[in-house]
Amino acid sequence: MSKTLIRGAKVLGGAPQDVLIDGQTIAEVGTGLSAEGAEVVEADGKVLLPGLVDLHTHLREPGREDSETVLTGTRAAASGGYTSVFAMANTFPVADTAGVVEQVWRLGKEHGYCDVRPIGAVTVGLEGRKLAELGAMHESAADVTVFSDDGKCVHDAVIMRRALEYVKAFDGVVAQHAQEPRLTEGAQMNEGVVSAELGLGGWPAVAEESIIARDVLLADHVGSRVHICHLSTAGSVEIVRWAKSRGIQVTAEVTPHHLLLTDELVRTYNPVYKVNPPLRTERDVMALREALADGTIDIVATDHAPHPHEDKDCEWAAAAMGMVGLETALSVVQETMVDTGLLDWAGVADRMSFKPALIGQAQGHGRPVSAGEPANLTLVDTAYRGPVDPAGFASRSRNTPYEGRELPGRVTHTWLRGKATLVDGKLT
Repeated sequence: MSKTLIRGAKVLGGAPQDVLIDGQTIAEVGTGLSAEGAEVVEADGKVLLPGLVDLHTHLREPGREDSETVLTGTRAAASGGYTSVFAMANTFPVADTAGVVEQVWRLGKEHGYCDVRPIGAVTVGLEGRKLAELGAMHESAADVTVFSDDGKCVHDAVIMRRALEYVKAFDGVVAQHAQEPRLTEGAQMNEGVVSAELGLGGWPAVAEESIIARDVLLADHVGSRVHICHLSTAGSVEIVRWAKSRGIQVTAEVTPHHLLLTDELVRTYNPVYKVNPPLRTERDVMALREALADGTIDIVATDHAPHPHEDKDCEWAAAAMGMVGLETALSVVQETMVDTGLLDWAGVADRMSFKPALIGQAQGHGRPVSAGEPANLTLVDTAYRGPVDPAGFASRSRNTPYEGRELPGRVTHTWLRGKATLVDGKLT
């Protein structure tokens, strides 16, 4: 078995230590370690984190391989420090059967850059009318535990209740895309001052907040788990905070772009800023940061949404919604949360590894950096700062809102069960 000695790494941002990997496992953590024949990685004070886990990734395969594939998406994940991703169900065909989720799971196993856990659709064809084969997907080789119609809201309260009741039997979770569709017809951006000035259809905060309020009450009634995808408003934060104070089993995620960008950017009419839910106000951004810091929002999830050039390089109204995010997520979190003093690196590990792994039941991920644990790790040069260059992305798509923008931090190494998938910033 191969051995790797990571020398002088700040484990979770603490004092420098050495970490010895033996095969697929962390063998020892301490100072002054040595191991004959081991490959030595000089960390030089870089921060060592458990491998990141993304509970919300769009890999597009099957059906939209022009945007992304499981191979290119997992390579992007490894480049961003991720060792496990959960692949959303809005593929073609939709991942609403055991056969499709097993296909995605097997593609992830074949490519080996990170573990891929498929998310199953809640309803057949994401149409919101009939429950999909939740039990069959859970019992399949893919062992699906998270279900979502992301991209669409499970807007029928009866269907949502039935889904929550069904997944309770195996401690699954329904991840809701909170968007009341009747309140967002024709919406192009956040409803507010900027949308009024630009004359663009507005996506009101209440369209998100009303669904979250309904669903936490349903989860409480059923005694089941609900997860809120890409929470984006200050009002949503308050609803989740209230629900948690009542002991309701609700968790929530925020995307990196909702922690940094605001609807003021839409004044450029650059479709790269068109996303669902839309970029909100500065007040919302500050509320999201504070909620992530105090634990009201549990995790950061990328909502990595790749699109081909022709779907974004067009007029605003016709452009697809979404941004890529796997390769920049950690940098944005450092910029908005660590460098502002809202989180330390142990907090980042909690929000980007420990808790998403717990919510999604990603076995072997989100584990402590200690002896006997799986060697799923990422090493980050936190002193680095430089411009984002999408030409160097591993993702098949380039629809990033950060092109040319200087961001801190750079992932230099990623290990999946002891095997290096990224070395000195280059994929193996």
